[in-house]
Amino acid sequence: MKRLRLEIRGVVQGVGFRPFVHNLATSRGLSGFIRNSATGASVEVEGEDPDSFAPEMESRAPVLARIFSVSVKEISPSGELGFRILPSLDGQGSTHLLPDVATCPECLAEMADPSDRRFLYPFINCTHCGPRYSITRAVPYDRANTTMSGFVMCERCRAEYEDPDDRRFHAQPVACPECGPQAVFVKDGMSLPGRSAIRAAIEALKSGLIVAVKGIGGFHLAVDAAHAGAVQRLRLRKRKSNKAFALMAPDLDRIRLFCNVTGEEALLLKSLARPIVLLERRQGPEDGPELPYDVAPRVSTLGFMLPYTPLHTLLFHQKGEDRYSPEPNFTALVMTSGNASEEPIAKDNEEALGRLPELADAFLLHDRPIFTRADDSVVRVFSGQTLFIRRARGYVPVSLPLEGRGPHVLACGADIKNTLALTGPDFALVSQHLGDMETLETHRFFEETLDNLKHVYRLHPEVIVHDLHPGYFSTRWALGQADVPKVALQHHYAHIGSVMAAHGLREPVIGVALDGSGFGPDGTVWGGEFLLADIAGYERVARFKPVRLPGGEAAVRNPWMMALSHMRDATGKKTESFLDVTRLRERVGPARVENCFRILENARLSPLTSSAGRLFDAVSSILNLVDVNTYEGEAAMALEGIASPDGQGNYAFAWEGSDPHDIDLQGVVLGVLEDLVSGVETSVIAGRFHNAAARVVTEVVERISRNTGTSIVALSGGVFQNRLLLRQVVSGLMGLGLRCLVNTHVPPNDGGVSLGQAYLVRERMRLGKEFA
Repeated sequence: MKRLRLEIRGVVQGVGFRPFVHNLATSRGLSGFIRNSATGASVEVEGEDPDSFAPEMESRAPVLARIFSVSVKEISPSGELGFRILPSLDGQGSTHLLPDVATCPECLAEMADPSDRRFLYPFINCTHCGPRYSITRAVPYDRANTTMSGFVMCERCRAEYEDPDDRRFHAQPVACPECGPQAVFVKDGMSLPGRSAIRAAIEALKSGLIVAVKGIGGFHLAVDAAHAGAVQRLRLRKRKSNKAFALMAPDLDRIRLFCNVTGEEALLLKSLARPIVLLERRQGPEDGPELPYDVAPRVSTLGFMLPYTPLHTLLFHQKGEDRYSPEPNFTALVMTSGNASEEPIAKDNEEALGRLPELADAFLLHDRPIFTRADDSVVRVFSGQTLFIRRARGYVPVSLPLEGRGPHVLACGADIKNTLALTGPDFALVSQHLGDMETLETHRFFEETLDNLKHVYRLHPEVIVHDLHPGYFSTRWALGQADVPKVALQHHYAHIGSVMAAHGLREPVIGVALDGSGFGPDGTVWGGEFLLADIAGYERVARFKPVRLPGGEAAVRNPWMMALSHMRDATGKKTESFLDVTRLRERVGPARVENCFRILENARLSPLTSSAGRLFDAVSSILNLVDVNTYEGEAAMALEGIASPDGQGNYAFAWEGSDPHDIDLQGVVLGVLEDLVSGVETSVIAGRFHNAAARVVTEVVERISRNTGTSIVALSGGVFQNRLLLRQVVSGLMGLGLRCLVNTHVPPNDGGVSLGQAYLVRERMRLGKEFA
């Protein structure tokens, strides 16, 4: 007889790993045990031939499991009989949690079956689906360490939980109508429980009311997407901007009524993560039904997701109080985050009832507590890859494995689209999307999330990394932490670091960081950067030639001001002759135009910027698309949305000076203006502008590669959320034989900055390199 001890590291808790190992060992006639540990799982197997057990375990592990490593050690046989699941072993170290998982087909079938005891039960789940990260208070992942600890299992649920042959064997959130969480509908002081709650919520939505719906990671504000009046009222109450609403449809066929859906996009929509997927709208009324304008103004895409909780599914399919029908109640529902603008999503019943009454007419609540709040993730497909726009529910807290063992680092990220990042011994962990750090509520969410992750993963940061910008709230928070060393890292270098982290790079890369703005060490506003970067530091080898940013932040909100700045820079005294063709003076008023010109002449009020994002804003305004950004990126998205992808023609640019080289884009702006004077279609001009922007990046990178011998290119920054631009740049660089890398684990926007900060500092510390 031979006995082996296996220590398994990875995502092995909450995925059905213990019952899987139990059944595998039993089928092989092996005795021993398995139990959760603070680092994953501990297994001992004993028998005549246990050597093949570990390889078979790894190759046949449950689909949700991710095994990082297995250490095997032979120990003395004990002679025990049978295989047991033992209570979890606590201790030092950290295990990896699973994200919240969409409802599995088996549970959906049970919920739709009138003979099943969980018929129409909105909290059905099993080992293969349901809440994970959002309900976990501590590790090991046992019911006592989740928000389900307050629900005592009934005899039948307990029997399923303890039966190794049952699908709910050791499913920690297991529950039923007798012993589990319950839904309740609240409106005007009235409350209805159980199935009546779902029925009342459906009727409220059908009548055009706004219903706050509690899900896995927090609240949504829901309305019938086909009810124009309800959508308009929701926009007036909630958005106060033109930002598109997220949509939920009951199935792919309903989504295809409004959007073109590729095979890759369909797989993403149906994946366990169930993200919001940005899809191209179908064009023309003959192609299908139209949604109200206020669902998604001024954009060519719609963000759709499929139901990912039983409660969502019942909103579409419950009929009355006692029937489930395949025919849905709604073609689509608006499901936007349950918060006031720029605040974190509400997660508790009391919090929602206190914060959302001005937004919602009614509430669909439940009594399963949410420990960690998380917004829906937003993604799009690019060249077969998932490109994140917002990374949260369904993906967090999936960690990124890192080479070797390194220090614990806390990275505070940027101020817009903030995330924080932590590194453990051999992994990096990026939080869910936290929001914009300009509100007190987001500060609290930041600290709440940090405390949760440090506690669950048992991390103790040895250094804190923050942005170079002294005015960032995240920077000021970092500097206020006592007794921990701090490191400041430049914003665009961190963007490139996020790509390096995802691909495990330490060698030099040509980093192209295009975004709205970031603080430069020279005191100017950066945003169109070409960096030669590695772990030790970076060199700014080229940049978009700076222009004035009139009024600073005022120009970020008002693309028309950047239009005047770029027009003045490109045409000098001839600017006046172009004002009529652009109709800028007519649109914004002569007094405001003249005032902007005066501001441009005052260097103190108009800092220099190399921002690529502000260039896209300027062209959008010149083409009379968007003069005022009601949300970040609105002007640039409108420009991308109308651009003709096959438009012929291009605009000129110049390479000037040295250290760093200036990329003069006056010819690009002048070309846009001259085409406008000549009566060229706006869509064609937008297409030519995208062609020019892609050619600028490609040709500048080619020259840098030729001068330095560096052949790896990393693209990052919010501008690279533009799929048309990204496709052309990647195609052009690959055509030159260069290795072109993009963000895969985090968004290219500021949501990825924290990963870059954490990775660069971790690798420097691990390898003993000095900070440049």
